Amino acid sequence: MTTAGHNVGTAGIAGDNVGDDVLLDVRNLQLHFPIRRGLMRRPAGYVRAVDGLDFVIRRGETLGLVGESGCGKTSTGRCVVRSYDPTGGEILYHGNGTQPADIAKVKSTALKQYRRAIRMIFQDPHSSLNPRMTLRDIVGEPLKVHGIASGSELDERVASLLQTVGLRPEYMSRYPHAFSGGERQRVGIARALSLDPRLVIADEAISALDVSVRAQILNLLQDLQADRHLTYLFISHDLSVVEYLCDRVAVMYVGKIVEMADTASLFTAPQHPYTEALLSAVPKPDPLLRDRRERIVLSGDVADPADPPSGCYFHPRCPYAQPICATEEPPLRDLGNGNSVACHFAEELDLRGVTAHTG
Repeated sequence: MTTAGHNVGTAGIAGDNVGDDVLLDVRNLQLHFPIRRGLMRRPAGYVRAVDGLDFVIRRGETLGLVGESGCGKTSTGRCVVRSYDPTGGEILYHGNGTQPADIAKVKSTALKQYRRAIRMIFQDPHSSLNPRMTLRDIVGEPLKVHGIASGSELDERVASLLQTVGLRPEYMSRYPHAFSGGERQRVGIARALSLDPRLVIADEAISALDVSVRAQILNLLQDLQADRHLTYLFISHDLSVVEYLCDRVAVMYVGKIVEMADTASLFTAPQHPYTEALLSAVPKPDPLLRDRRERIVLSGDVADPADPPSGCYFHPRCPYAQPICATEEPPLRDLGNGNSVACHFAEELDLRGVTAHTG
């Protein structure tokens, strides 16, 4: 079981000297969507959904990717699985002791082998399952597409996968509408596991579920990680869940990573003002702790990714901003302890974290 208290690694910034335990090494990842106008539909600008990300994911760990809606979290995950074609950068996948392959530059016809190793669990279990397909077809489709199983062998594999995620094998002849949201998400997890992946991208995998079943799905994900030696990229806006599940956390703001740290460090001693503001909104189950710290309400609106401000993208909303913040963009730099931050004044600020953990 992987929890925030069992940190697999604390490396922050991707680089040339990655360790043997690195599974995915993302360098300067970019995804820009053109804004087309006029009769000729020519590009008049670009939305920088992902704007130069650097991070590594180590084998067996859970890396959390957090931030406000629209910051580029989902776009990052879809670039990694190549449902979106990146505009630039590298996505280096380290297989079984082989030379890393740059998934960002692999042509669509050659992506099949990497789509077996990297799978995705989608946010909405209602819209991500075809209502006209039975569970046998939904879970078994990847096995058929990749030529792994058919006929009775396919049925056996689907039955085993359904059991693995806590569903009865005889359900395979039923359609998605017969199941609850939590059960549908279990079907989505079974589909993601069907090809024995190494890396699973969980995109807001519990946000559409009732509170009563979220803990069940989280525990299932942890058990599967331990049993199948999985690595997770866990995309979420729920910091309480991230604190419970993840080993390290990357905080995104308008297409960029502004802070990356091991979970304990980030929650107790954040280094970036945006992280401090996010943590101030984490709910406190203990009534005695709720009055000890005020929520930080940021002024202004989230920067427009099609027309971001100069310098630090966060500076128009930052309560600690200085003149240099408006003119010079801070790089994501290592603080010397394996954690990294993109802030000119990280060493000078005394930011508040979450003093009592909720996980």
